Amino acid sequence: MHVTNTVTEYGIISKVLHWLSAIILLIQIPLGFYLVDLDFGDQRITIEDIHVTLGLTVFYIIIIRLINNILNPTPKLDPSIFKGQRFLAKMNHVLLYITILAITISGILKKLFNGETLTIIFREIQINENFDLADQFYEIHILSNYILIGLIVIHITAVIIHKLFFGDNLIKKIL
Repeated sequence: MHVTNTVTEYGIISKVLHWLSAIILLIQIPLGFYLVDLDFGDQRITIEDIHVTLGLTVFYIIIIRLINNILNPTPKLDPSIFKGQRFLAKMNHVLLYITILAITISGILKKLFNGETLTIIFREIQINENFDLADQFYEIHILSNYILIGLIVIHITAVIIHKLFFGDNLIKKIL
């Protein structure tokens, strides 16, 4: 197994970052929906702390993934894949990154504008309360989550379609 990506397969660094972010997102999304319905109290505070910690973790992982993608280019798609498919695959990946960053950044800003303190990159940050901005960032946070769910469905569906209809085993490259 390679540490870095090859022309045909992802390396261990890319694989670990991919699956770690996928697992955390599969926890985060339902946790966030569960959190919305909780009454304020100790349980909500505990769940929210977990949600924030996982959200910041995903934020850091995505930043590391983006740096890794610059330093460690992804494997090439099969030459039989037409340009439209390449474009759609690239757009889906770009939109996944943008959406995850929008979710995490809007979540951070929502918390900060609610007057809460967050530790980001080993530094405690607190800013002046602005509940109107906090509400706007919360709306962005929610909308971005729905977009992310759609993008994940497209991502997984594309892998299945490639396997069933084109005989491409894309999942093998990332396992």
